[in-house]
Amino acid sequence: MTTVARDASNPLQGLKEATAKGKGLPPVHLWNPPFCGDLDMRIAADGTWFYMNSPIGRKPLFKLFASVLRHDDDGKYYLVTPVEKCGIRVDDAPFLAIRMNTAGEGKAQIISFETNVDDEVTVNREHPLRFETEAGTSGLKPYVLVRARLEALVSRALFYDLVAKGRVEGEWFGVWSSGEFFPMQRADEI
Repeated sequence: MTTVARDASNPLQGLKEATAKGKGLPPVHLWNPPFCGDLDMRIAADGTWFYMNSPIGRKPLFKLFASVLRHDDDGKYYLVTPVEKCGIRVDDAPFLAIRMNTAGEGKAQIISFETNVDDEVTVNREHPLRFETEAGTSGLKPYVLVRARLEALVSRALFYDLVAKGRVEGEWFGVWSSGEFFPMQRADEI
């Protein structure tokens, strides 16, 4: 059995090793390391990552952090490596959908999004859209499930494009993607 020496001055010491083992995302869902405390790290509602109240301007760095991000059953967000788990704050959703592509029309339509951390996701049963009422405005906020309880807020501009692709089905207004209907709101409320 190999033991990993931990450096208490570096709470994310295992990050480089965790993400360097080949392509694809690390299996953070399989790791159960000890909780090492909260970091002064925050993801703002606009998708900007902050460390100690300073924006992280280097995309490769926040993409690295995003690759080991986990949303646990306790409702909190953590950066997880094989040797440690550190809490961070997320103002809304951890990712932002910044590009949308559509192919086909009606029930055959397929909608896909690209996030600010370069994840690509096709809206389907495994990656559904959901719509929440925004506090203070009563407007709708759309989210798409990217992976394992990690969602992307669909940007306002893309939301308008999404609405343009919508249609009324029975009592609901919504959009089709991958053969699934995702209701936005009751048709009599639009």
